[in-house]
Amino acid sequence: MPSLNVIQLRQLLREKFPGLRTRADELAVKRRDGWLSGIAKLDASLGGGFPKSAINEIIAPRRSCGSALLLTQLLRRAASQNQFTALVDGRDSFDAAAAEQSTLSRLFWIRCHNGEEAVKAADLVLRDGNFPVVLLDLVLNPIAELQRIPAPTWYRFQRIVEESTATFVVLTPRAMIAPAAVRLTLRARFGLGAVETDQGKLTLELDFDVVETGRSAVEEPLRKTA
Repeated sequence: MPSLNVIQLRQLLREKFPGLRTRADELAVKRRDGWLSGIAKLDASLGGGFPKSAINEIIAPRRSCGSALLLTQLLRRAASQNQFTALVDGRDSFDAAAAEQSTLSRLFWIRCHNGEEAVKAADLVLRDGNFPVVLLDLVLNPIAELQRIPAPTWYRFQRIVEESTATFVVLTPRAMIAPAAVRLTLRARFGLGAVETDQGKLTLELDFDVVETGRSAVEEPLRKTA
């Protein structure tokens, strides 16, 4: 008898045992719990928001691609849901003047000067477990500095967040987190005129690609969205 692949085997089992539910069927319908960003296009691309209990990586490959805009939107979203957010600012670059008082009142802002400080701070915050949303911003940190972060660090963070329900988002200048459940690459190109444009309108102009690595989504296909 010729060998069967997995799909043929499932079909054979269904035909022979119509009432049988296989473990693979259960996995296929399983859906992860997500945290909504409040940006309809992004949440749809993510299949229901950023995965909780996982690492989400937002890649900002160049200046003016919208990373600061998206970061501010995430802070606002958390505040609107009465959630406290820890922002580990890897280069002390967050513009607090761009955020409303209602957002700042629910923000724990940790101002760091280099990647090493930021990673240590993120470790403490994640282990503390009291923040439902944790953001680590490394976009402006030099690449050479980020390359000195040991690869096992991200796997340690993964193990920590897997034991919680926290939403953990890391903003980086290029893909660097191997265990990330989701990688979102920003593609927008905002010009000088964006300074005078309402942030709500700019948020709708965010352009991105989304890739799910499969660590948080079971049997879901690779997806790219612009």
